[in-house]
Amino acid sequence: MNDTVSNPVIDDAPIADEAKKASSVNYSEISKNGLWTNNPALVQLLGLCPLLAVSGSVVNALGLGLATMLVLMGSNIVVSLIRNVVSDAVKLPAFVMIIAAFTTATELLMQAYTYELYQILGIFIPLIVTNCAILGRADAFACKNPLLPSIVDGFMMGLGFLLVLLALGAIRELLGTGHLFADMQLLFGEGARHWKLNIFGENYPSFIIALLPPGAFLVTGFLIAIKNVFDEREKKRLAAQKAKPVKGSKRVRTTGVIN
Repeated sequence: MNDTVSNPVIDDAPIADEAKKASSVNYSEISKNGLWTNNPALVQLLGLCPLLAVSGSVVNALGLGLATMLVLMGSNIVVSLIRNVVSDAVKLPAFVMIIAAFTTATELLMQAYTYELYQILGIFIPLIVTNCAILGRADAFACKNPLLPSIVDGFMMGLGFLLVLLALGAIRELLGTGHLFADMQLLFGEGARHWKLNIFGENYPSFIIALLPPGAFLVTGFLIAIKNVFDEREKKRLAAQKAKPVKGSKRVRTTGVIN
């Protein structure tokens, strides 16, 4: 009596589909989308509450921006890994729990290593859980794409948000106080205490409105306007290139019967 052992049939189709989908992703387009085309702060206008509230200085903006980027990347990674396991019925609650877990981890890290900055940022660190930019990327991208594209998307979206925060913080701090990079020791330690730059000198009359919420709205509006101007110029340039006639000889084709 011969015992026959049947080899299990392994279905490689899902793995092949994943590899094909990952190889077809345009990473340059993902990068441009996060940094400029679909920037979460200037285009989607998401996460404006912490964006406007704590961008009064560079160190505050950098601290919140790095925390948001960390949560965005971590949540994108986990959502991408479980996207084929979690059903649509519990998808959004699961995403919120994942984001909350990474936010809590980030909050504990800031309490351990940058406690004074954590106290300054206050409630806006826990409020990362409700940042629509993070939940939006989890639902719109990470749950539909493989791991590597989701990591790149999370990093680029977080970097785009961070750069806008830094621009807001630098402009508001410069206009409001006349200097840049004050209190950087809150994030980088005592060695960064002397990074402060007095751009306009000691006799600069402080422009207090730049440090208040109305100043945040004004600076954000100017940044959005500047981006729209560049987008419009690029659109006109591409349209002009498309309409430009091609130089050189042209062939004329005739049809019909010539007697």
